[in-house]
Formats: sequence, C-alpha cells, structure tokens
Amino acid sequence: MKLATQAKIVWCPGCGNFGILKAFKDAVGELEVDLRRLVLVSGVGCHGKIADYLALSSFHTIHGRVPAMLAGIKLANPELIAVGFAGDGDAYNEGLVHLIHAAKKNIDATLIVHDNAVYGLTTGQATATSARGFRGRSTPEGNPEEPLNPVALMLASGASFVARGYAGDASHLKEIIKEAILHRGFAFVDVLQPCVTFNNTWKLYREKVHKIKDTPESIDEAMRLARAEDEIPVGILYREERSTYEEEMRIEPRDADVSALLERMR
Repeated sequence: MKLATQAKIVWCPGCGNFGILKAFKDAVGELEVDLRRLVLVSGVGCHGKIADYLALSSFHTIHGRVPAMLAGIKLANPELIAVGFAGDGDAYNEGLVHLIHAAKKNIDATLIVHDNAVYGLTTGQATATSARGFRGRSTPEGNPEEPLNPVALMLASGASFVARGYAGDASHLKEIIKEAILHRGFAFVDVLQPCVTFNNTWKLYREKVHKIKDTPESIDEAMRLARAEDEIPVGILYREERSTYEEEMRIEPRDADVSALLERMR
C-alpha cells in the first residue's frame, strides 16, 4: 500500500515539515506494520496537514488535544498503533496539560512534535519554545521569555521514551521514529523543524545539532543532555519499560455478553 495521497502539499518550499513527512513514511515502510492498525491524529497548525498526505486512518482534532485523542483511541482499542502529530504551539501552549498527563500516565502511543518555535499558520507569533529575543507579530520588540525545554519537561513528567530529532536529517529521524513506534508506552519525539517563512533556523541547527552515540541510562544523565547549551543533542535521550495506562486500566469482562461486545469493538 502506498502511503502518498492525491492531496497537493501546500507547505512552503524549504519547510522542515517535508523532512518529517519523509522520515515517517520511510519508518512505516521499513517497519512493515499492519497499516489497518495504524491510526493518526493531527492538531491545529501547519503540521496538521500531514494527515492529508498519508493514506492512513486519521483524526484531525482541535488545538492542543492530540494527546487526549491518542489516549481515547488506545482505551477504546488497545490493539491499534496510535501516532500523533502536533506543533509546538499546539502541544506546548494550548495542549500542555494534556501532554504532561499523557506522559505521566504512560499511554501507549507516539507523539511527534513539529517544533518550529513559532505559530507559523497564524503568521509568526511567539510560542513557548521561541527563543528569547525572537521578534514576531506578537513580540515586535523581542520575546522577553526564556524558551520552554520540552525534552526536559517530558523527562520530568515521566515519559518512558524521550527523543529529539532534526528535520534536516530525515534518515536519522526515521530511525528515531521507528524506535518510538516500537516502544511500549508513551514515546515523545520533539523534532527541530525550521519555518523558512517566519523562523528560519536552518543555519543555527546545522551548526549546533549533533547526534548522541548512546542512550543515557539514567534520568540525571538524560537531563544533562536535554539542558546542554553549547550544542543541541539529537537522538534517543531516555527510555524505560514499565506498565502502560491501558494495562493498568484493563478490567476483566464480567460475563460473556460483555466479552463479545469488546471483541466486536476491536
């Protein structure tokens, strides 16, 4: 089954979203997963169009609710492979509380955040990850805040798989996405994704991004990498195995009728 659709891709030429789309398509192709079990959720923002470009079952949800929708999908049918796509404004502003609780609960789903550190769809306002001093439509004199560190936040919130990728290296990002999908538990991937129109960070990332060789074995070591300032480490920063929210919530059917109903729902 081909993953491409007939929809015309409307992202700006040079947008980092292209790298994420390619990495995801290549990851799914190499994993050879049952595409009938794969369901996507996308949020509000430029990233949200990705569901239109993939011939897979999908939902397009309201701002900030991608993690909540993923949790609902997995509770309704734990056999599905749930993957969400969100933007930084989508996930780290409107949806921050949903994101934190998805990590804390360890829902068995993958969330890929297209982090371009700007509200690109609404023409350039600052988001939670915009750099201090960033000049945009909402901060014409420069952003007065320090940016949120989403990777450190997810480590502190209990995500069982935490990674950072870079849209400029689709091959490396593909490997991260493959590992995230295979992980049992909440897999979080923050992708550095330049917005050529409102926040062109290609030069910065080419200079500062570097791949980590080995996944840290402790939260403390992962946190040191997450907070590195001179360089931007990309790769899998942390992973652990523990029970998922769906496993903890599972209730044995009380009779044959309930059992049959659950089977029809799967």
